[in-house]
Amino acid sequence: MIGGLVGLAVVSVCGRWIPEECVKVAGKLPGFLINIIFATIFLGAATPKIRDVFRLAFPQLVVGQLLAWGQYVVGLGLAGFVLVKAFGVPETFGNLLEIGFQGGHGTAGGMAESFSEIGWTDGVALGFTMATIGMVVGVVLGMVLIQWAHRHGYVKEVRAFEDRRIFERRGFHLKNQRPSAGLQTVMSDSIDSLAWHIVVVGIAVLIGYVMHRCLNIRGFPLFPFCMIGGVLLQLITKKLRKTLLVDRVQMERISGAALDFLVVSAISTIKLSVVAANWLPLAILAVCGTLYSVFIVLFVARRVFRTFWFERAIAEFGQSTGVTATGLMLLRTVDPENRTPAVISFGYKQLLHEPFMGGGLWTALAVPLVYKLGWLPVWLISLAMLALWSVFALIIVRRNRKG
Repeated sequence: MIGGLVGLAVVSVCGRWIPEECVKVAGKLPGFLINIIFATIFLGAATPKIRDVFRLAFPQLVVGQLLAWGQYVVGLGLAGFVLVKAFGVPETFGNLLEIGFQGGHGTAGGMAESFSEIGWTDGVALGFTMATIGMVVGVVLGMVLIQWAHRHGYVKEVRAFEDRRIFERRGFHLKNQRPSAGLQTVMSDSIDSLAWHIVVVGIAVLIGYVMHRCLNIRGFPLFPFCMIGGVLLQLITKKLRKTLLVDRVQMERISGAALDFLVVSAISTIKLSVVAANWLPLAILAVCGTLYSVFIVLFVARRVFRTFWFERAIAEFGQSTGVTATGLMLLRTVDPENRTPAVISFGYKQLLHEPFMGGGLWTALAVPLVYKLGWLPVWLISLAMLALWSVFALIIVRRNRKG
């Protein structure tokens, strides 16, 4: 994020000396890199039984769905009832809350084709801005919530910055404590292991691209199909008993590198003129979305989660305002030794949550639906889904009270 802000300052101040083609290419990077990130979500990962996933992660899934569908209810409702009339923004303006907060910079970049199809190219810049706001909110407000939870005794494992060793403060590993960046699964005399894993990601993206072209859904982005391509490729390798050829940790490194470059390029190429023209409705949307996320964490999650409620809730807060990495960072802050079931339940929940929300199928489908049907039908669908997941939450709360 800091690198992106530095890039934005350089582009803004020194833009006349930077070749225009460089800025254009940087602006296209997020839309390309998000395909790589989504293609790697399931590659190399063990596929647990759906029954086990539901048993361990259903409460986590309920909170995640409440946050995601609530952002549509808040965003589309606020845009349809207030912002469109007051500021003249398009109805799809309400989608920015979930795209930026729940999806992040990658999703905003991946939606470029959808925004272009409906004739609202400013949506990309505003999506990047909302994602940047969400990332700042996730980190800053997340740490505030952690300090609050620590003072009230909800968490015990928090390590303050001043209590950390010097190498931890500076962000590097000691020489004898460096974790593995992945295993080499093939011999380098045939193909380098990193090159092989990039090839596997490329095949997953290719499968998604072919599906996208065959279906020919106008305005629908490519990255959800890349995720499906990754799933299909993982199932094929499992069927052929070749799963040992794909290392999950190497896939995480490829995804992490793509995400870092994506965030930097996304923030660096934000069009400040577009943001300046829409700053007030954008600020209103961000504030309301933040308040909703805090409400879910402090008043709903603590009743849904029977044990270690804050550890599990803060991970959802981080993801719902920033990206999955933000949620995991906040979780590591309150549970550095993984002594709670939060990491496992959060990871299992992602298997059921990611395909649909936060850059999944519904995120990609919602923009063209709002454009074609209007905001009200999509808002009513979101409201109905929020009500459904609220019923699940009430069932869990009642069960917890009886227990």
